[in-house]
Amino acid sequence: MAELTVDDALMAKATDYVRRYMAKYDGSHDFSHIQRVLRLALHIQTRTPATSRRVVALCALMHDVGDAKYLLPGEDGTRLIAHVLRSLGAEEALADKVQAVCLGVSFSAELRDPARAAALLAAHPELAVVQDADRLDALGAVGIGRTFAYGGAKGRPLVDTMEHVDDKLAWWRDETDGVGLDGLPSDFD
Repeated sequence: MAELTVDDALMAKATDYVRRYMAKYDGSHDFSHIQRVLRLALHIQTRTPATSRRVVALCALMHDVGDAKYLLPGEDGTRLIAHVLRSLGAEEALADKVQAVCLGVSFSAELRDPARAAALLAAHPELAVVQDADRLDALGAVGIGRTFAYGGAKGRPLVDTMEHVDDKLAWWRDETDGVGLDGLPSDFD
């Protein structure tokens, strides 16, 4: 993570926390996923000047902390990120902003409540950057592998996971009119 030049002390503490926290997740949402999303988000952020690199980096790093799919009994995913960041020394306003953005990253939450998603995007332009990075990691061979890893971890029949892949591909085609992924760094894998 040598390319990080914002809040290195806070990022180092948050990275250590996320690495330990994500160890309980299956391979579809492990720390390697976080590293890919962080790298993509920082790349995208360089082309979106209306966003804060500091906020984008923290949101990309923390976006799956408190994910409802993995919450332990008694954990409150709606405040977990803000609580953790404050305990690591972040200002309250920054911690609350990162929490708000991270609650908006979920693809399924956006589909369930498009109006809420639009309001969050208007209030926090960093959300679009992190959403795009997270969704790009759900594409291609890595994305398909992650989908099957998640299905296997949840004990889903193979046919159900295959159907989910087909549904996502159909959504992508319909929503993007088949637009490609131009602009990604050529060394990105």
